[in-house]
Amino acid sequence: MTRDEILVAYSGYIACLNAQDWPNLENYVSDEASYNGTLIGLDGYRAMLIGDFKAIPDLQFHMVQVMCDPPVIAARLAFDCTPVGDLFDLPVNGKRVQFSENVFYEFAGGKIRNVWSVIDKAAIAAQLCTGAPSAPAQEPSA
Repeated sequence: MTRDEILVAYSGYIACLNAQDWPNLENYVSDEASYNGTLIGLDGYRAMLIGDFKAIPDLQFHMVQVMCDPPVIAARLAFDCTPVGDLFDLPVNGKRVQFSENVFYEFAGGKIRNVWSVIDKAAIAAQLCTGAPSAPAQEPSA
């Protein structure tokens, strides 16, 4: 895939997630999908995302930074949400939190095959201690 094709596919993937359009996830994610080095397949990937939305009903993925070097695309995603219980083993319990995710996706056969994700748990923990969300993750200004 070219850089432009990957960027278009990735934008479609993010839109699919935000719409919770689970039947169309197969258009973006491979049957052989791996997440952080573990083969989970399309069904496991879908189940993971459904679980995320169950834990975070107002979850939305916001692209802050995107870089593409085919077949890999990297993104910093920002979240501003209100999880209903524990989130990443932290007792959020309905408090509004803001955090980011740094994630790399590798495309193969026109779909996401490998995902490597690091979520900023420290930002969530800090907000739970102070009771206030941190400054939103946004693109640096020039």
